[in-house]
Amino acid sequence: MYGENLRPSNQEPPDLPAPGTLMVDTSRADRVGEFRGVAGPYWSLRPVGGGAEWEVEPRHVRPALLIEQLRARTARLNARSRGEVL
Repeated sequence: MYGENLRPSNQEPPDLPAPGTLMVDTSRADRVGEFRGVAGPYWSLRPVGGGAEWEVEPRHVRPALLIEQLRARTARLNARSRGEVL
């Protein structure tokens, strides 16, 4: 498991992920979102805690590191525990 939290060094876009895979949008301050699908030349991502989808060029997307996945899921659970509508 060594190196699983290291950023990938390649600059090529990742292969098409499965829907629901957590991805990071590097063009928006490393915002984490769930992959929802393809919309023309863009990929659609949705915030982990719910909300409006956004589109991003695939070259600005990378798979979320384990720590980023944990943070995103924890934020969602915290919002749910506060009674926020997700």
